[in-house]
Amino acid sequence: MADPASPAIATPCVKVCIVDARSGLCLGCLRTLAEIAGWSRLSGAERDGVMAELPARRARIAPGRLARFGEDRPGAPFTRCKPLLA
Repeated sequence: MADPASPAIATPCVKVCIVDARSGLCLGCLRTLAEIAGWSRLSGAERDGVMAELPARRARIAPGRLARFGEDRPGAPFTRCKPLLA
């Protein structure tokens, strides 16, 4: 059980957990699997560094991959999830 006095850890997770094979990034949060797995062990400064890189990472994912999830406009938040068929 989490300590109620502990501050919440900021996370870019949006519960869309599918990794793009070409870029190696999660299509939901734009983190690598290593970053996702180690997120709670990163320092606040390390998490802030990853968070600062996220907007630029979007360009590493083919627009068609993002469109499958209703996210085809750079900078727009995910609003719905569509099944990944291919």
